[in-house]
Amino acid sequence: MAGLSPQKALDISGRRRKLKTAKGAKTSLYLFIFSLLCLMRASGSLVAPSSINFERDDDKGRLRVFLDGQEKLVYQYHPSLDLPHYWPLKSPSGKNMLLQQGEPYPHHRAFWFADTVRFNGEREVSFYNALYSGQKTGKNTYSAPFRDHIRHVTFTRLEAEETRAEIEHELIWEMDDDTPVLDERRQVTVYDLGQGEYFLDMRFELTASYGEVEFVSDDIHYAWPYLRLHPSFSGENGGKITSDRGASGQENTNMEYALWIDYSNTVHGVAEGLAVFQWPDGQKHRWLTREYGTFGPRRPGGESGRAFVLRKGLSLNQRVGILVHKGDVKTGKVSERYQKYIQQKG
Repeated sequence: MAGLSPQKALDISGRRRKLKTAKGAKTSLYLFIFSLLCLMRASGSLVAPSSINFERDDDKGRLRVFLDGQEKLVYQYHPSLDLPHYWPLKSPSGKNMLLQQGEPYPHHRAFWFADTVRFNGEREVSFYNALYSGQKTGKNTYSAPFRDHIRHVTFTRLEAEETRAEIEHELIWEMDDDTPVLDERRQVTVYDLGQGEYFLDMRFELTASYGEVEFVSDDIHYAWPYLRLHPSFSGENGGKITSDRGASGQENTNMEYALWIDYSNTVHGVAEGLAVFQWPDGQKHRWLTREYGTFGPRRPGGESGRAFVLRKGLSLNQRVGILVHKGDVKTGKVSERYQKYIQQKG
């Protein structure tokens, strides 16, 4: 966007990244799962389709997703939380791949989306560190109410079919207990790939509905999103970080450009992994990677580590794919599956 001011470039980028129509997206979703199943058939690993279903409990603030009767993913949204997140997330063999909370970073939330902003020129609000705005109950322990928090508002769609489920929900980012800062809309499509493998196509959309929002986070402390692996899958316990460029390990992948990052390990004799795909939005994205288990994409260069303003009424989007696979980065066919993912049109 040479020749444009940073604000105009952001405005144009925001308009270009609007979600496609529901009809076009649904068609693309069918094409995607068909392509993935064809890939599995070619590799001789295709099994009969298994059912996907939900178990929703608003009292506990928990939406459980089951594949063939086995719990695979849980969306945690109880009002007592500092922010909604996904935990646990199960491997094909049933192992929990994520750490919900732990030292030395208790604000990490397994699989989460958060940032630090300034609303209408007021104080800096770190939703990334929302935990510390709660009532301190001990060393690094806090409880509700959280002065700054992200709150689940409602589910707008919960539909499950034989090999696909769609979850849409609305959230609100609030400061000073009840002052709205940002509206968030999430779309999550879950695909059953067979043999315990599955894929999540996720879209996050933030809208400055209530006023001007300045994003002030540094290049590291925001989740766009982040995943925090269980220690058994981390690099500190033999796990391997690999990028689409073939680079491996934190030293060679951290803050480097990539299209995807895979994190795989052999735990109790079974090789399994988790890959995150960045949707190709026409811009390069660097990634944060850590051997202790945290990883995730950054925003494009002009929107990461530099303050920028989202004007009232405008939106900012992110789209990622999450592949939970058997084997390592090669036997799990991560590269091939990324190519299938980006062939979608919507």
